[in-house]
Amino acid sequence: EDFNVDLQEMLERYQGTVEEKETEETVKDLKDKVGKMGEVNLAALSDFEQTNGRYTFLKKQEEDLAESIKALHEAITKIDGTTKQSFLETFELVNENFKKCFSRLFEGGRAELILVDEANPLESGIDIIAQPAGKKNQSINLLSAGEKAMTAVALMFAIFRVRPSPFCLLDEVDAPLDEANVIRFQ
Repeated sequence: EDFNVDLQEMLERYQGTVEEKETEETVKDLKDKVGKMGEVNLAALSDFEQTNGRYTFLKKQEEDLAESIKALHEAITKIDGTTKQSFLETFELVNENFKKCFSRLFEGGRAELILVDEANPLESGIDIIAQPAGKKNQSINLLSAGEKAMTAVALMFAIFRVRPSPFCLLDEVDAPLDEANVIRFQ
């Protein structure tokens, strides 16, 4: 059919014997298979090139994003290390100054700052240990209001010794203090 040749002409050219029914069945099966394949898409090559170009573009963007994420993680790790080191150095300086300021304001006694989680200082809480002269070691919550205020002032002064500020305004800081502590504070 495709080459405009009829069956009789083909049989005359063919030298051997042909089983017509078997051949017709084979031809029918082959035509069915070709029919199931559908028509040839002549634009398939163009579609493939377009889709492949898009895939290549997206793959490159994915690789760029992966590299950016890796660089960000490295930067975060570096910043965390630097921040941790800086925090620990500052914390130690503030702690030493806090001990001195507390001892001076209370005319003796002992005070200390302690990290709750030393393994993770950047996310750790800080406990304040304060023991005025003549009192047993206790939580800061058990101190009187005046002692808490003086402890807070000692901590503020300790921080200012490490990181000075051009000025500091303390309003009503002496309100919870008794007469003896007001004199010591001045």
